[in-house]
Amino acid sequence: MGKAKIAITLDKQSIGELDRLVQEEVFQNRSQAIQEAISEKLLRLKKTRLITESSKLERVSERKLAEEGLVRDIKEWPEY
Repeated sequence: MGKAKIAITLDKQSIGELDRLVQEEVFQNRSQAIQEAISEKLLRLKKTRLITESSKLERVSERKLAEEGLVRDIKEWPEY
């Protein structure tokens, strides 16, 4: 995946924390720390959205749809 350079503005305390983590070799540099933080946040937002959308489903209706045809399919499965 290609990368693009962007500029961001952070407060001095955050920059100090970033620099401390780089100095302690938690991250190679500020860019890596920020990139990982953003990736983590985006992943968390995707999971939150999935949970939110899943909560809108009607459990009974979804279970019926999932089990539809299951009895017929079980009869067609070979014995092991």
